[in-house]
Amino acid sequence: MNILVIGGGAREHALCHALSADPAVGELHCAPGNAGIAAVASTHPVDALDGNAVAALARRLDAGLVVVGPEAPLVAGVADAVRAAGIPVFGPSAQAAYLEGSKAFAKEVMAAAGVPTARSYVCATAAESDAALTAFGPPYVVKDDGLAAGKGVVVTGDIAVARAHARGCDRVVVEEYLDGPEVSLFAVTDGETVVPLQPAQDFKRAHDGDEGPNTGGMGAYSPLPWADPKLVQEVMDTVLQPTVDEMRRRGTPFSGLLYAGLALTSRGVRVVEFNARFGDPETQVVLARLRTPLAGVLLAAATGTLADLPPLRWSDGAAVTVVVAAEGYPDAPRAGDPIEGLDAVAAEDAPHAYVLHAGTRLDDTGRVVSAGGRVLSVTATGADLAQARDRAYRAVGRVSLAGSHHRTDIAARAAG
Repeated sequence: MNILVIGGGAREHALCHALSADPAVGELHCAPGNAGIAAVASTHPVDALDGNAVAALARRLDAGLVVVGPEAPLVAGVADAVRAAGIPVFGPSAQAAYLEGSKAFAKEVMAAAGVPTARSYVCATAAESDAALTAFGPPYVVKDDGLAAGKGVVVTGDIAVARAHARGCDRVVVEEYLDGPEVSLFAVTDGETVVPLQPAQDFKRAHDGDEGPNTGGMGAYSPLPWADPKLVQEVMDTVLQPTVDEMRRRGTPFSGLLYAGLALTSRGVRVVEFNARFGDPETQVVLARLRTPLAGVLLAAATGTLADLPPLRWSDGAAVTVVVAAEGYPDAPRAGDPIEGLDAVAAEDAPHAYVLHAGTRLDDTGRVVSAGGRVLSVTATGADLAQARDRAYRAVGRVSLAGSHHRTDIAARAAG
């Protein structure tokens, strides 16, 4: 089976890395891809937001499955265009992807499905957001209603910062602050059957100790040794299955990857957000632990046959990923700097540690250079979190990028 992956970030590199090891995969393609993905898949130029162009490319490549990675193409209806062309696609329709495309819509669905989440107000004017901020008090949580590449959320004790963020968005969701640790749980679904993956925890703040601005994610780890063993089943029963059932009831079934960002509060599990695709950097660690071949799982979701799938198999070990970001990230990342040490990681640390590219490209001389804020991530596996963490940071130490920064505390507390 030939597979086409749409996207060009670390999430898509992680998907291609896993799919390239699947014996059921014939030709593996990615569009547009990046410098790292080109080592495991054929890359093709395409406008990822143009559904007709993606469908045409899939037909030309004789793809038996298209996997749409990023959220923007999903919200733009790329999966719909591929389905209309008669090609199986892993990714929700535009209507279903609105679960991520609008936080206000997600709140509406959760209310209808009885899914526990933070109390909130949807605000379209400065007066409305000011009233909501006053009602909840600090810490203030203000979320851009639309897509914001993981950076549309402000959590602050400064009312001026909260107000400024609200005024910079067309519409915001202001909600109560949720205490407790946050957990990410992915689920693959065909619109009816829901199959949960393993939970992970990511690190959103730019700097150690959860300091600095919010980012798209600076690292992650899995499993969570401190979490309740019943957590996955609880989230399945109270969050994932009810949400999928509600979307089907509305006539807009959700097929693809449903990501639940969760807060384990003193009052129980609460949904922080939904995403309509694999999340980065959690994808890196979750797929690193998956032993069931990935292609069959994604195809079953795309063709409505998840109920026939055997239980997923997982490694007993652990995985840790550390993101290396460009100088100035997240505010004004610098691009065009050469990245050194990638060959050293491949030679010295594989197969237990490897680099997944995000914001990279090849320059005119064939060198790999930075081309985004989160430039790459190093993912490592081990018998436990301590070993995986040691391997990840050893590999990070081989990578050289002028002015770059990374967190040094990913999984430190959980590793003990």
